[in-house]
Amino acid sequence: MSETAPQDLSYEEAREELIEVVRTLEQGGTTLEESLALWERGEALATACQAWLNGARQRLDDAIAKDAPSDD
Repeated sequence: MSETAPQDLSYEEAREELIEVVRTLEQGGTTLEESLALWERGEALATACQAWLNGARQRLDDAIAKDAPSDD
C-alpha cells in the first residue's frame, strides 16, 4: 500500500491501488485491524477517484458550454 495521500495520486495510480486493496480484502487472511485499515484506505482512494472523475466531467461541461452557440 502506498504511503502517498490518495488526493496526491493520479487517477490511474489511485485506481490501481484501489483494485489492489479490493483484491486483498476479497482474498481474506488479514486481521480485523488490517482489514479495517485496508477498508479505510479503499474508501479514501474511491473518494479521490470520484473527485478526479468529477473534475474531468466539469472540464468537459465547461468546454462544451464555451463552444456552444450563444442565444444572444
